[in-house]
Amino acid sequence: MSQKELGTRERTLLNFYTNCQFGITPAQFYAKWNVTHVLMARICGCSESTVDRWFQQGKGVRLPEPIYLRRLAEIDFLWEHYEQIPSDLRHQVCGGDRHQTP
Repeated sequence: MSQKELGTRERTLLNFYTNCQFGITPAQFYAKWNVTHVLMARICGCSESTVDRWFQQGKGVRLPEPIYLRRLAEIDFLWEHYEQIPSDLRHQVCGGDRHQTP
């Protein structure tokens, strides 16, 4: 299979994607959804102690990395809009055989 060339469309979409500020803070996510720090850690792919440090006051507080803000925004988007996403697109993105869909 030969590689596809990047045209104007692909370069424009790459620019859009790399400049996208798609993210939600842990505090915003926690205020919106009834989740535990354990579940938030699972969503973000980090340890529970990392999530705990995001919510600490004073010494030891840690700011979340941009990838974690994006992961929270992605699941927030999915929870809000799942039914609006066509099933064939869901299967293409997430794989039909590996993941069960509701």
